[in-house]
Amino acid sequence: MNMKTVKLRDFEIGGDKLTIIAGPCAAESQEILDVTAQGLKEITKKLDINFVFKSSFDKANRSSIYSYRGPGLEKGLELLKNVKEKFDVPIITDIHTPDQAQPVSKVADILQIPAFLCRQTDLLVAAAKTGKIVNIKKGQFLAPQQMDNLVKKVEECENNKILLTDRGASFGYGNLIVDFRAVPIMQSFGYPVVFDATHSVQLPGANGTSGGDRRFVPVLAKAAMAAGANALFFEVHPDPDNAKSDGPNMIPLDKAEEVFKICNEIFKLVRA
Repeated sequence: MNMKTVKLRDFEIGGDKLTIIAGPCAAESQEILDVTAQGLKEITKKLDINFVFKSSFDKANRSSIYSYRGPGLEKGLELLKNVKEKFDVPIITDIHTPDQAQPVSKVADILQIPAFLCRQTDLLVAAAKTGKIVNIKKGQFLAPQQMDNLVKKVEECENNKILLTDRGASFGYGNLIVDFRAVPIMQSFGYPVVFDATHSVQLPGANGTSGGDRRFVPVLAKAAMAAGANALFFEVHPDPDNAKSDGPNMIPLDKAEEVFKICNEIFKLVRA
C-alpha cells in the first residue's frame, strides 16, 4: 500500500510513531483547556507520542437546542490560540460553514470536517483551499469505500494533506458499530487513517439526546491499533462527569496515560 505521510511541524502523521489527537469536546473555559493540554503534553512526551490538541469552539450538531455549544468562533479561537502559544502544541478544531475556514486556519494546524457534514462540497473545498491539513471524519451514514469521493474533492483543490477518521456507523437506533475493515479500506486511498475512540462509543439519541459509554473506549482504541490505524482521537477532560458536552464518552485525564501506553505498545508491535 502506497500511503503518504502528512507532515505537521517536526513530525509525520502516518509514519513510524503514533499520533494522538486529544482534548476536551468543547472549549468550556481557558482553565479546562490549559489543564488538559498541559497534562496531555506531559503524557505524550513521556511516551514519545506525537500530540495534537483538540477542542471545538462550536458544537453545531448537538441533539438538543438547549445543549451547550461552546464559546463561539471569536472567543473560541482566542482560547485555542492561547493554548497553542502557552504549550507550543498544534491545534485541530472543527469548522461547520465555508466562511469559517479562513479565520480558523489562522489558528488551527488541522481543519476538521465533522462527520455529519463530510459530504458538503463547499465546506471541503473551503478547507482545502486554506492549504492546511484537512481531517475528514467519515459520516455515520457512509461506507468506508465512499470516502474516496471526498478525498478527491480535497485533492482537486491541489491539497494532498489529508487525514481520514472513522467514528463508527449507525446501526439501528441508539447505537454505533465499528467495522475495523474501514481502516485498511480508507488507507487504500493513500492517506493516514485516524480512529476516533470516544465518539465511537456514543449512543445517538439513546436518552432523547446522545449518551455514551466510556468503558469501551480502551477496547475500541486497542482494536484500532491492531487493525493498523495510524493515529487515535480521544476526547479527554479532567472531570468528564461534569463536562458541558459529550461527558459520557470522554476519558478522564488521569486515566489517559494507561490507555495511551498500551495503545502505543500495540502500534509498535503491529509495525514490528
